[in-house]
Amino acid sequence: MKSPTSPVPSGDREMARNLIRALDASHEVILASEFVSRDGAGDPVRQRALAVEGGAIAGALVENWQSPGISPPDAWFTYHVYHKAADWIGPSVSAALNIPYFMAEVSHAPKQAGGPWDISYRAAEAAMRQADGIIGLSSLDAACVLPILPDPACYHRLQPFTDTAPLADAEEKRARHRATLVASFNLQPDTPILLAVGMMRNGDKLASYRVLADALKIIEGGNWSLVIFGDGPARGAVEGAFERIDANRLSFAGRVSPEDLPAIYAGADLMVWPAINESYGMAMLEAQAAGLPVVAGRTGGVPDVVRDGETGDLCAIGDARAFADAVALLLTDPARRDTYRANALRLTAVENDLSVAADRLNSILEIGRRNRAA
Repeated sequence: MKSPTSPVPSGDREMARNLIRALDASHEVILASEFVSRDGAGDPVRQRALAVEGGAIAGALVENWQSPGISPPDAWFTYHVYHKAADWIGPSVSAALNIPYFMAEVSHAPKQAGGPWDISYRAAEAAMRQADGIIGLSSLDAACVLPILPDPACYHRLQPFTDTAPLADAEEKRARHRATLVASFNLQPDTPILLAVGMMRNGDKLASYRVLADALKIIEGGNWSLVIFGDGPARGAVEGAFERIDANRLSFAGRVSPEDLPAIYAGADLMVWPAINESYGMAMLEAQAAGLPVVAGRTGGVPDVVRDGETGDLCAIGDARAFADAVALLLTDPARRDTYRANALRLTAVENDLSVAADRLNSILEIGRRNRAA
């Protein structure tokens, strides 16, 4: 996918950074390579070229770490492998150095066998079979990954996580942050503020925005305003999807820095995101850690993040009518929103905090190391 040092914001980049922070709690983490292995087009020629490039990088790393006076790493850790993005480096390096090999957030799709990504698909599968430990961040992935593993015990579940402290701190100043949102976007103080946060690009993100626009059109007679934070190449198409909505209800705020998000989450009343084909949704997790209830589509690993009926409500994916009904219900039931807010703060603190993940990751790495040595 993309490097954790990438300037382009995304959920996978944030999770990569969170994994590094969690691992750093007990280990020294070195970013060995910023090589991007994703082939989005299904081009076998491109996949072969990526395999060659990744092999060269692996060879150079091994040569360096086998040099006199150089200490090799104790383990290799790769994030986000699937049929479009194989790991062309980690398996070779870990085998050459005889060190444990770990992977986080992997998925396996048997229907891709023999298809346009077959080369990358088979490399990804081979890497999973070699792994000493696989960390699953979405419960949906386990069903297809577990059957191909020589030892299913090497598969470990880990809840998506973030540093909840600054988000919870922002919630304590909710009144101030809400007043700032109201003033910044000229909103009515007594009108519930809906919030959407997402990159504006073609494909699933644009589809999510279109479902959101269709849903809000259905409840246009209700009492609400929507602030959208996000930007990207599909911004024109996103804005076009909302043309039928009263412009006085809408604010397109553009891109925002990660440091500003806690205050934005805390100041809003309800996050609304249809989540078309979302893996789990870091923005939705962060929002709940700031006490913001969520209405989202029930897809991928989203149910791992949004507890349906506890911290938010989930709807059939792509169903604008169901989404509109869920939003309308929470708009007219502030007591339910308050209950969801309290639940979200409590559950994210005990299940999704960086410190919890750090302890869990350290345990998983220790299990893998012991099993390899046995």
